[in-house]
Amino acid sequence: MKLRYFAWLRERLNRGEEEVDPPAEVVTVADLIQWLRARDEATDLAMQKPSLIKAAIDTEIVPHTAPIAGAKVIALFPPMTGG
Repeated sequence: MKLRYFAWLRERLNRGEEEVDPPAEVVTVADLIQWLRARDEATDLAMQKPSLIKAAIDTEIVPHTAPIAGAKVIALFPPMTGG
């Protein structure tokens, strides 16, 4: 699956996207974030407060409890403000 990072996540990770193949035990967005954090120190630091990170699966914003099975693109981004 493709991961896309936006805003300060992209800046802190120094990449806008990457292809990943998480193990079978990674079934939700929360699991994915935990797995990503365990892979390297930069990601762990960038995602220190996972509850702040928002997610979208194939362009639909989803909660951290959402399953990731079958997802083609998962976007991770900080909270948005509007006006």
